Amino acid sequence: MADITGLVVICLIILCLFNYVIYDVLLISEEGLPSFLVKFAFAMTNNIPILLSFELIYYFQSEQKAIADSEIAKRRVLLFQHETLRAQINPHFLFNSLNVLSSLIYINQENANKFTKALSKTYRYVLSLTQQPVVSVTEELDALDSYIFLMRMRFENAFTFTVNKISSSEQHKIIPLTLQLLIENAFKHNKATEESLLNIKINVDSEYITVENNIQPSHDVDKGGIGLKYITQQYKLYGKDVVVDHTTQLFIVKIPFIKS
Repeated sequence: MADITGLVVICLIILCLFNYVIYDVLLISEEGLPSFLVKFAFAMTNNIPILLSFELIYYFQSEQKAIADSEIAKRRVLLFQHETLRAQINPHFLFNSLNVLSSLIYINQENANKFTKALSKTYRYVLSLTQQPVVSVTEELDALDSYIFLMRMRFENAFTFTVNKISSSEQHKIIPLTLQLLIENAFKHNKATEESLLNIKINVDSEYITVENNIQPSHDVDKGGIGLKYITQQYKLYGKDVVVDHTTQLFIVKIPFIKS
């Protein structure tokens, strides 16, 4: 409608200028020449097919671009899943987990059994994400329980972990493993000892799920794994922006919901 309206306006302006030049400047007689309405109808008849042709070309180009963008997005999601899986089964992670398990077998067989089940549940969740580009907050928090249990067995009383559900948003969607990766980064970049507790907090409100931790930099930082930039890139695919607030005392990441 906008194109047709614009075409009508342009034709009227051009015809008015044409009539002015022909009849007022060149002083040519109107006798025997087509009327204004006939010329206008002729102009519209010739220009509408041209307009439609351009519209069809633009439409097909847009469709091709949308298909290409969709394929790129799918490849990025698959790459993210591959990199995430690789990060979770890297030798360093397995080494620490098996070390803890080995110790627990001799010290506390009941906890060793619980640790094995939690480790199994964590990997089962990771492997189940092949066909799930997004998951509900409820699913993510449920899977996170197993991961936190593993960290509890490894770090014991060196950290605190709390979840505050300010708003009921459990059915909103987020990208899988977002919370686990952010918590993994917190452990990776900060000291966690009984003397210097690492405090991790998750807040769920109506717009964001927020992960925050106190800052106490570790001198032995593992540079491997997936960083915050990968999470940010994944949310950009859905037109969402991850908000990062880095103060002197706290590191805060606000994850937007992908509402279904």
